[in-house]
Amino acid sequence: ASTTPTTPPAPAASEAVAGNTQVAPTAVPISAATNNSARAYVTPIVRQLAKEKQVDLSKIEGSGVGGRIRRQDVLAAAARPPATPAVSGISPQVGGESASVKAQILEKAAAAAALRGTKQKMTGVRKAIARHMISSLETSAQLTTVMEVDVTRLVQLRAKAKDAFYTRENTKLTYLPFFITAATEALKAHPIINASLVDEEIIYHDREHIGVAVDTEKGLYVPVIKNAGDLNIAGLSKAVADLAARTRSGKIDPAELHGSTFTITNTGSIGALMDTPIINQPNVAILGTGVIHRAPGVVKDQDGNETISIRSKCYLCLSYDHRIIDGADASRYLRDVKLRLEEADFSAELGV
Repeated sequence: ASTTPTTPPAPAASEAVAGNTQVAPTAVPISAATNNSARAYVTPIVRQLAKEKQVDLSKIEGSGVGGRIRRQDVLAAAARPPATPAVSGISPQVGGESASVKAQILEKAAAAAALRGTKQKMTGVRKAIARHMISSLETSAQLTTVMEVDVTRLVQLRAKAKDAFYTRENTKLTYLPFFITAATEALKAHPIINASLVDEEIIYHDREHIGVAVDTEKGLYVPVIKNAGDLNIAGLSKAVADLAARTRSGKIDPAELHGSTFTITNTGSIGALMDTPIINQPNVAILGTGVIHRAPGVVKDQDGNETISIRSKCYLCLSYDHRIIDGADASRYLRDVKLRLEEADFSAELGV
């Protein structure tokens, strides 16, 4: 399945990212179960588990027959942070047991239980997304080129600069502005990627208006950063944060969802290695960025000697309209984006 940005006619309501923080057990006093007869009996094993996890049995809604509290109910309660909304993503513990992941899945399953076995009409936003996706596939001949990128230098640079950047700019330094910068610079060198096809006429745009996919509870929206090619890392960081926040809150202007000349979708924000995104019409290309992960890689020193070391890597996926873009065009563009990110020459902008 493809995580693909769309531009419905109007916003309703994050760049929704799976949570990456550890989920700590809830420390609450132990008390007796409620007087409800169906829940009055709790097995010794479950009661002992509740004691070990410091879970208050009286505050648990059992999932067993007649509401009886089961082992997984205790584990789910133990994994739930105090006074915190339901977990939106899964965060595997490094070097720990898998019980916390299982508990999170069980908690999410409990929250989604009301939907199972039901039928619902598609929302207006979802209908617009569906129409947009089908129209895109019917309009253009789409395929995807993928390249692996070694972003070790970029990861090191961001780690070095992010604290001072936040103090100076009052916004977080994420990886996305770097990817947007590399993409827009390469668009200027490869105008065919930053184009539109109207009837039999190719329109080469003289500005880089970058659509950024934002995942919301009501669907995927694509607010547009106008003139992104004129912005530096700080300007892009602020633009992304502002558009994402207003899209999440439903305060985005409908006009800001149109006019893109190129689109970027960050499927890696939820841990995906790669994707084959569908083109956001009337663009002729879309760039998908995968999760940055650690992997072994071959490194060559100044003398040409090769060694294997642990590197930070990601995949870039460019879906393009084969009616006007050939595979060689797509590869040349993607290669320039790759080389720009691997060089990571952003120190001057970040003041480090």
